[in-house]
Amino acid sequence: MLSKAQIKYIQALQHKKYRQKSRQFTAEGDKIVQELLRDGRVLEVYATADWVEEQQVLLAQLPSLRLEVVEPPLLKQLSALTTPNRAMALLDIPPAAAPGPLNGTIALALETIQDPGNMGTIIRIADWFGIPQIICSPDCVDAYNPKTIQATMGSIARVQIIESDIIPFLQQANVASYAATLHGRDITEFDAIKEGILLIGNESRGLSDAVLEHCTYRITIPRLGGAESLNAAVAAGIICGRMLLG
Repeated sequence: MLSKAQIKYIQALQHKKYRQKSRQFTAEGDKIVQELLRDGRVLEVYATADWVEEQQVLLAQLPSLRLEVVEPPLLKQLSALTTPNRAMALLDIPPAAAPGPLNGTIALALETIQDPGNMGTIIRIADWFGIPQIICSPDCVDAYNPKTIQATMGSIARVQIIESDIIPFLQQANVASYAATLHGRDITEFDAIKEGILLIGNESRGLSDAVLEHCTYRITIPRLGGAESLNAAVAAGIICGRMLLG
């Protein structure tokens, strides 16, 4: 049974300052928790009896996992969601790291992404296209925000999230960089790339002039209709699909 102190601690992880202090976060959702359990990073699971019953085969493979069977009202009390799921996991936030060399890979760089859903979806997109790391400017939304984790659908386990100033990263990377803008070179003019940096900017302002000055190419998705702009995550998906697959 969870103590009052444990309940208070789990609830506190809904807030960024407590996540940063403890270097831990929670993930909610039947499929998300299953995905993270398979990755082997989960420390504890709090779940309803019916979920535990359904996951006996998976849980049997993790004898050292701490598992707490809780009633739905308590899980709702722990949850950061309006409609709680049947399972929640506690995990460590990976140690802070500097951007690594690309060595023939693609990286995503995000400047001032503010919406947790966009951030989570972009992480999921990176996972889909095999992009191993995302560089986030310090003013991006927290990648371990509960809503962000929910939107990743488990992809947070397979993509390295690195907080770093974008300009020094671009200066040191020594590879071509491609900045998403409304007025750039048509992405359909490019052959598929195997190495480089794809940059996505703030939902309303895009990439800053300072960052754009350090990019090799300014690229754009050709517009056929009348929409003023695209959602940041949608744009990231289209750009990844075209620039990586050709």
